[in-house]
Amino acid sequence: MSGAVIDERDLVFHGVAIKRHAGPAAIAELVGLSEPRVSALLDQAVATGRVVDAGGAYILAPLTRVSLEGRYSRHFGHLRADKAFETAYLAFERVNKTLKQVITDWQTVTIGGNKVANDHSDRAHDEDVIDRLGEIHEQVEPILAALSARWPRLAIYAQKLLAALEAAEDGEHEWVSDIRRDSYHTVWFELHEDLLRIMGRVREE
Repeated sequence: MSGAVIDERDLVFHGVAIKRHAGPAAIAELVGLSEPRVSALLDQAVATGRVVDAGGAYILAPLTRVSLEGRYSRHFGHLRADKAFETAYLAFERVNKTLKQVITDWQTVTIGGNKVANDHSDRAHDEDVIDRLGEIHEQVEPILAALSARWPRLAIYAQKLLAALEAAEDGEHEWVSDIRRDSYHTVWFELHEDLLRIMGRVREE
């Protein structure tokens, strides 16, 4: 897919915005640059006040965030105008609604008509939710392929989602939604944020 090329500095800023409080290695993996290059760009941005170093985890300064979002139309205008990309994005949004329900069903259970936190003592319930997560993954795989065909950097999400799903299916259930790792829900949330920024959309709460 031809189109505008996002410069390395803004690509790193984009990665910081998506990862939120991540270190150079995680940002480098997401944006497809080497860790030394990302570290150097982050050091420069910290020195000029564009990025805040919160103990080795980085966040955008408020003005940097605003200015970056203002440049997205230039960086991603070709994707926003690409009907194939838009079609794949809209298909992702439809699957996203199902994913939200599956994660809700993973995190909560109904007892006596009330929703309570899932203590994961009901093995059958959890296995059923993971089976549904596998069905969602089958639906999203061709969508991710279509998206990454137009913007190859997005292929990293398909790899990370599959790894998380396989770990969950193997019994490591923290890989469903644990925010302290690249769980299925964590990676999906970052992918959604990436797509929203590319398309110039706002997340529905």
